[in-house]
Amino acid sequence: MGSVPVSDPSYVADTVTTTVKILVVGHFAVGKTTFVGTLSEIRPLRTEETMTQAGELVDDLEGAPDKTTTTVAMDFGRLTLSESLVLYLFGAPGQRRFARLWEDMLHGALGALVLADTRRLDQSFDIMGLLEERGVPYAVAVNRFEGAPVFSVADIREALDLLPETPLVACDAREATSSTGALISLVEYLQTRISGEKR
Repeated sequence: MGSVPVSDPSYVADTVTTTVKILVVGHFAVGKTTFVGTLSEIRPLRTEETMTQAGELVDDLEGAPDKTTTTVAMDFGRLTLSESLVLYLFGAPGQRRFARLWEDMLHGALGALVLADTRRLDQSFDIMGLLEERGVPYAVAVNRFEGAPVFSVADIREALDLLPETPLVACDAREATSSTGALISLVEYLQTRISGEKR
């Protein structure tokens, strides 16, 4: 089998020696599908379905009145960071009824990026709690939404009760540069943790 051309984004280059699984998580309607789609170098795998009246009874649409679809399994994307390193991005559905799926997705994950919304910060606690229970390190990225209240980093850190070392950044999941910055904050944090464990 010959080498896969680097110009063909459908395949992982032969030079790749390390692949890393990263979860993109957060509560319902926080922008996970958008984030994965913005960063993925391949056409992202999406499992979105149209929301039904039955779903309105269990999914809190406060802060997302125009939302018409929801992820029912996962989002998947890929991002090549260097000739040897590729990130696989797995977006997990935010509703509690998908908790069992979460358990499977956590296996082999190096870390997670938690997307948060200042209109519904309290809904991030269950997500962060699950990651902490499973020992998965994470960073938090506050996704910007039009009309959402703006708070200082210090106030958000206090509201979410984050440890001093947990990265907290702002991002716009629709913008590649902004989303890349959020992902970099997580990757740098993971590298710091790995380096510390090797000492």
